[in-house]
Amino acid sequence: MKNITEKPLLTTRQIFNMSVGFLGIQFGFALQNGNASRILQTFGADVEHLSLFWLAAPVTGMIVQPIIGHYSDRTWNRLGRRRPYFLVGAILTALALILMPNSSALATFMPAIFVGAGLLMIMDASINVAMEPFRALVADNLPDSQRSAGFSIQTFLIGIGAIVGSILPYILVHWFKVPATDDPGVVPLNLKLSFYIGAGVLISAILWTIFTTKEYSPEEHARFSPEEETHHAKGLSAIFTDFKLMPKTMKQLGLVQFFSWFALFSMWVYTTPAVAQHFYNVQPGDTYSKAYADAGNWVNVMFSVYNGVAAGYALLLPLIAKRTSRTKTHAFSLLMGGLGLISFLVIKDPKFLIVPMIGIGLAWGSILAMPYAILAGSLPAKKIGVYMGIFNFFITFPQIINGFFGGWLVKHIYGGHAIYSIIIAGVSLVLGAISVLNVRDEKKKMTVVPGVVPIEIN
Repeated sequence: MKNITEKPLLTTRQIFNMSVGFLGIQFGFALQNGNASRILQTFGADVEHLSLFWLAAPVTGMIVQPIIGHYSDRTWNRLGRRRPYFLVGAILTALALILMPNSSALATFMPAIFVGAGLLMIMDASINVAMEPFRALVADNLPDSQRSAGFSIQTFLIGIGAIVGSILPYILVHWFKVPATDDPGVVPLNLKLSFYIGAGVLISAILWTIFTTKEYSPEEHARFSPEEETHHAKGLSAIFTDFKLMPKTMKQLGLVQFFSWFALFSMWVYTTPAVAQHFYNVQPGDTYSKAYADAGNWVNVMFSVYNGVAAGYALLLPLIAKRTSRTKTHAFSLLMGGLGLISFLVIKDPKFLIVPMIGIGLAWGSILAMPYAILAGSLPAKKIGVYMGIFNFFITFPQIINGFFGGWLVKHIYGGHAIYSIIIAGVSLVLGAISVLNVRDEKKKMTVVPGVVPIEIN
C-alpha cells in the first residue's frame, strides 16, 4: 500500500459550510419520497403501478451519476470542480418541485399522471446531478482521518433538511390551517406550498455552499495525491474501464447497498398506501378521502421522525465507529432498521409507528455515511468522482429490480396488501446487516510532510 500525503484538517465550521447544500437537496428529496406516491395516486395511479412510475428515478440516476462523476473529475473553471454541477442540478430540481404538483394544469396533450411521472424523472435526475458531486466534494476536501466525521456532519444536515421537508405538509395543515384535500385529480394546497418552499430552500442552501467553500485546484490535488496508474481509455468509454477495475471493497459494499436500497425503495413507495390500508382502513382507489389525507400526513410525520433520529445518530457515528469499526457500526444500524420495518406487522395503533421509525432512523443515518466513509479510503484520488458515480449503480439497480417486480408482488402475491412490501423491506435490511460484516475496510497510511498535519489511522 502506497504512502500518501495527508490533506490539512478542516475545521468543523468548514465541514459544516461544505455540507449545507446537502440540507437543501435532502429537503427536496424528502418531499419527493414522502409525497410522490400520494401525488401520483391523486392523478389516478393504482398501487400496482406505483413502483413502475418510480422506476424513472433509479434509471435516470444510474445513467446520470457516473457521467456527472466522470466529467466533474475533469472539470475546472471559475466555479471550481464540483460546484458547477450541483448548482445546475439544484436549479433544475427546484423547477421540477414547482411544476410536479401542478401536473394536472400542465396536462394538455397527455394525462396528468404521465406529466407527473415525467416531472418525477426530471426531479430525480436533477437531484442526482447535484448529489454525486457533493459526495465527491467531501472526499476531495477531507483527509481520510476526517471522512467519517465529514460524512456524519453531512448526514446530520441531510437529516435536518429531511425532517423539515417531511413534516412541512403536516405543519401547514395543523398549524396554519392550509387545506389538505381538494377536488379529485387536484393536488392539495398544503402539498403545493410545501414543494414551493422546498424549491426556495434548495437554491438557498446550494448557494451557501458555493459561496463559503473552497475547492482544491488541480495543482493542489497533485500535491496531496501520489502519482497513480491510469488507463488510456478516453471519453465516456473510460467509465466502463473504471467499472471493470473497481476496488474489491467497492464490490463487497455493492451487495450491502443492494439489500439496503431494495428496502428503502419499498419503504418510500409503499409506506403511504400500506399505512392507509392497514391502519386507516382506506380501500384501494379511495385517494380523495379524509382518511387517506390523514394517513398521508401521518406518514410525513413518521418520515420526519426517522430523519430526525438519523440526524442525531450521525453525530455519534464517528465515535461508535472508532470504538468498534465502521463495518460493525453499519451492521448494527441496518439490523435496527430491519427490525423496525418488520414490526409494522404487529403494531395496531398508527400512533405507535413512531417507535419503529427510531430503528429506521439509525439505518438511514448509517446508510448515508458509513458506506461512503468506507468506500472513500479505497478509491484512487484522481477518480473519486467517477467511482462515486459508479457506486450509484449499487443504489439504483436494486430499485430498478424492485420497481419492475414490486407492484406485481403487491397485487398478485400479497393480495393488494402493501404492508407486506414493508415487511420484506425489513428482511432485506437484516440481510444487508449480515453482508456488511464481510466488507474489507481499507485505510491508507500517512507520511509526515512539512506544513501538513499528519494523522495516523489505526
